[in-house]
Amino acid sequence: MTTTPDTLAARLLHWHARSARDGLPWRDAPCGRRDPYRVWLAEIMLQQTTCAAVIPYFRTFLRQWPDVKALARADDEAVMRAWAGLGYYARARNLLKCARVVAGERQGAFPMHEDDLRRLPGIGDYTAAAVAAIAHNGPAAPVDGNVVRVLSRLYAIDAIMPGGKTVVADHVRAMLPEGRSGDFAEAMMDLGATVCRPKNPDCAACPWSDACRARAQGETGAYPRKAPKKDKPTRRGWVFWLQGPDGRVLLERRAERGLLGGMLGFPTTEWAETAPDAALAAAHLPNGWRVLDGRVHHTFTHFHLELGVIAARLDDAPEGAALWRETTALEGEALPTVMKKVARLAQK
Repeated sequence: MTTTPDTLAARLLHWHARSARDGLPWRDAPCGRRDPYRVWLAEIMLQQTTCAAVIPYFRTFLRQWPDVKALARADDEAVMRAWAGLGYYARARNLLKCARVVAGERQGAFPMHEDDLRRLPGIGDYTAAAVAAIAHNGPAAPVDGNVVRVLSRLYAIDAIMPGGKTVVADHVRAMLPEGRSGDFAEAMMDLGATVCRPKNPDCAACPWSDACRARAQGETGAYPRKAPKKDKPTRRGWVFWLQGPDGRVLLERRAERGLLGGMLGFPTTEWAETAPDAALAAAHLPNGWRVLDGRVHHTFTHFHLELGVIAARLDDAPEGAALWRETTALEGEALPTVMKKVARLAQK
């Protein structure tokens, strides 16, 4: 059977016509006729997150902010609250920045072309290509982890990823069917998500099984090639559970730049390889502070975090008293997951 790029693309599209994933609310119209706002929103949410996790968030956002102008008018705190639990909170901040640029400078119209999309806040190469292809059927070739895995196996690409993505992108562009780039992009994503999985790929169901060089070698698990993983370091610190006379607990807003930037959370020390002594960390607190039993453990992309919790009662509200919150309301706050873990430990 011939395996030219055009033939491979045709076979993939034929497979996808029968095997496309169902139940994804952002696939509400044929590619090329979709609302760019919905495509963009879904693609931002899907970064580093599974479809199953994103679906309820996507639907919630559309109910509250059905178009980009509505999102641009949204209160920052309301958006962060709706985003809470999705993680990677810089995405939510950039989501608002992008919406406000599109609504304010472009009268609510997303650009059609990759280069123009890349100029918007929070839109990188992949998202720009995905929006251009899926919303407009433009000649764009989005390359995500699924695409890297599928084509690395198909062509037995020895380049180490992610540096070798340019090789993958060249293969994608060679296959790109004119006028059907959106369908092709989604077919590639679905093939990687449902058939050419990271572990236990279902090669018998793959439309490219006879052409797959990794399968012919019996080495599907060896692709894509990756550099050995480095051990994640562990950082440590203290977090403060500070309650006022009325029982409310003190929150603070973190600096805009950096990890969890702009998010609400409990005051903490710096996170470092070694945490300071508890007495030193609590030197600014009144007598009667105590270290709670247990530790909060959380893993970020590049490191593990271990936090001890120091609890204290404050007689007077410090500056920023507007950030006092009822403990019963904490679950409804736009707190990052690590801070929700702190609240749960403190309220045991």
